[in-house]
Order: sequence, then C-alpha cells, then structure tokens
Amino acid sequence: MDPLVLHPIGYVESPHRVRADAPRQGRVATGVEGALVLEPGRGFEDALSDLDAFTHIWVIFGFHLNQTWRPKVTPPRSRVKRGVFATRSPYRPNPLGLSVVRVLGVEGLRVRVAELDILDGSPIYDIKPYIAWADAIPAAGEGWLEAEASRPEDPGPRYRVRFAELAERGLALLGDDAAKTRAAIEERLSIGPTPHAYRRIKKTPEGYRLGLGDLRVDFTIDGEDVEVRALRTGYRGKELRKRPELETHRALEALYAESAG
Repeated sequence: MDPLVLHPIGYVESPHRVRADAPRQGRVATGVEGALVLEPGRGFEDALSDLDAFTHIWVIFGFHLNQTWRPKVTPPRSRVKRGVFATRSPYRPNPLGLSVVRVLGVEGLRVRVAELDILDGSPIYDIKPYIAWADAIPAAGEGWLEAEASRPEDPGPRYRVRFAELAERGLALLGDDAAKTRAAIEERLSIGPTPHAYRRIKKTPEGYRLGLGDLRVDFTIDGEDVEVRALRTGYRGKELRKRPELETHRALEALYAESAG
C-alpha cells in the first residue's frame, strides 16, 4: 500500500507548552482556551464557512513532539500495561491525535476554541463538526475500564490544595507568572497528586515533587489535603551559574536554601 502524505492545514495555539501540561482529555480542560490557526492562501476562509454554527468540532492533529511509539503503555486509569490500540496514548505508530473542542468563534482563519487539551504548535490535519446523534453512543462499552479490579479511582478535582508560607514567597518571585503558576499547580494536584507513569510526580524523602515546566514543586499529602511546601528550580547548579537570564531561578534556590539553613 502506498504511504499517505499529510500536509498540515494550520497549527494550534495553546497554553499547554510541554506534554506533561496537557490534560488527559478535553473534558477536564475546563476553561482552557486557544485557537486553531489555518494557513493563508489556500482557500480555508471559505472552508470555514458555517463552522461557527456548531458548538463542538473534531480536530485531527499530530503529536509533533513524539518520535517513537510503544506497543504497550500504562494509561492513567490502569495499574497494568495495555495494548496501545486499546488506549488513547499519544505514542502511536502514526502520531495522529483526535480531540473534541468547543467552538467559541471563527475570526478569519482563526477558530477560537475551549476545553483544549492539545499542545501548542501541534499541526492540524483536518477539522470536522461534532454531531451528537452520530458521534455520541451513551450505551457504548468501556472495555478494560469497566474491570474495577484493575482500575484505580478516576482522577477528579477532589484534593484540597493550599500553599505554605515558603511556597507563597516563591510564587511572589515569579512576578507576572505567579497567578498562572498557582492555577497550574492547583489544577494538577487537585485531580491526582500521587505518582504515575504519565504524571511528572515522584516520591521524595520529604514527600512528593511535581515537575511543572522548568519548576519543581515540593508538596505533602494528608488524606485529601495537599500542602505545597516550596517552589524550586529545575535547572542544575552549573546552568544557574552560567546563564544570567535565570535570575528568578537563582532567587528561588536562594530562598529555599535560606529556609533549609
């Protein structure tokens, strides 16, 4: 069979910059907005006619940061590895993704969307309307997800997240990025603060550590209460010393060292 050559029709503008930042599904990306930006000079203005009459659309896109695929993966809601074709893992033989997003409006070649779970810069290959009577099958089976013995509790915003004084001081060092960072930490930890193959969370001697972009967030768990203890840098000491633009990260480490000493 001859290979199929796909040409992107545009790209995604998204607040999700790295893979670990993207929600598992668009339905848990409440309030996350972005845009589908189509290429000029290809007649796509006409192709977008009537799209704003639909509330939701399918987006076929590329997992552009993935170079390999895995026959078996461990999904967020499984304790064991599953065949990749029985999951929605991004590590696939052909790195194609399929997401449903909510349409906010169409402005020229930009489609403003919400409930966005796609990474920034992802190539777009096609857009199709979501039609409930054809696309929603309420009685559909859920395969291995129905086997409760192998299924951990579904993540949900049930954990209460609070910030200790040291963490608040660390946030203050981030300036204009403080509010966005706080919201990202709260969103990530409120739905599931324990380690998993797909989360950038690991156990430490003092508790747990979340990787959030180039930051590291130390926290502890007590029942359903999560306390964020401190914000630290993800850069090594050598990088901190050599790169002048990392002043904020040096300040974070100095603050942490002061508290530890």
